[in-house]
Amino acid sequence: MISETIPFPSPESAIALAGMREENLQLLSRHTGVQVVMRGLELWLSGQPKAVERCSQVVRSLKPLWKEGKTIAQADILTAFHALDTGQTDEYQDLQKSVLAHTRRGEPIRAKTFRQRQYIKAIQTHDITFCVGPAGTGKTFLAAVLAVKALLSDECDRLILTRPAVEAGEKLGFLPGDLQQKVNPFLRPLYDALYEFIDPEKIPDLMERGKIEVAPLAYMRGRTLSNAFVIVDEAQNTTPAQLKMVLTRLGFRSRMVVTGDITQTDLGPAQDSGLVVAQKILKSVEGIAFCHLTSSDVVRHPLVQRIVAAYEQFER
Repeated sequence: MISETIPFPSPESAIALAGMREENLQLLSRHTGVQVVMRGLELWLSGQPKAVERCSQVVRSLKPLWKEGKTIAQADILTAFHALDTGQTDEYQDLQKSVLAHTRRGEPIRAKTFRQRQYIKAIQTHDITFCVGPAGTGKTFLAAVLAVKALLSDECDRLILTRPAVEAGEKLGFLPGDLQQKVNPFLRPLYDALYEFIDPEKIPDLMERGKIEVAPLAYMRGRTLSNAFVIVDEAQNTTPAQLKMVLTRLGFRSRMVVTGDITQTDLGPAQDSGLVVAQKILKSVEGIAFCHLTSSDVVRHPLVQRIVAAYEQFER
């Protein structure tokens, strides 16, 4: 048994590493078998020599984040372990430094896992990108980041956000109001992503000028979407015909990102998911990228990751 102490420069840095209710310390302990305790501004590691060394390397690889007091998600820690175990520590340092954009509050947005970085690169280098993965992996959010960035830098003329209007396992009945008010409940997650980067007061003006369009999938029929960045969200709830329809709307100088979670399909039991069918049909088509995220890419509350993993194990 050996012990090692790692000093921290400030209370903010210690809190950043420890996480909410010291969940990050518990994760470090579970993955290494090391006793991990934060005492003031010092992190105490105690255990078998190799295990302590491994835990120490992971903590030190996260230093660029905790030194600045930046929030450390469990996905950051799991990626650090993966980088250490696969000899990709240099690549992990690059991952930490690569800032994709900043929110309205100045918070940096970056890929937290290697698969998220592959997803971002796929969007940047392909006209159509499919991303399949569980809830909380950043599928829609990262696509929205790149879309807003493209719109604000004049790389495209408009941003189009669409998804099928399918209830999540319940019948909502008659919805009052005009078209926009009727579809808003279904499109709320897309608005939430926009609000991170654009002042909410400016969004109605951008929508009025046609710079941002948020609409249900059915309203894409018969159109050609040129010089646009298109995000098709919740694609697991499209039928094969619907997804074929929207994919063939792609015009010149346009980019499309299709996201979905095939484990959360709200279609009828006899109805095939357009996203599942598209993966089989289009997997070898040049110019189309397929990215798959897993429970280890979940960047929401740590409990979400455990829920997703539990369901995956049960379904297997």
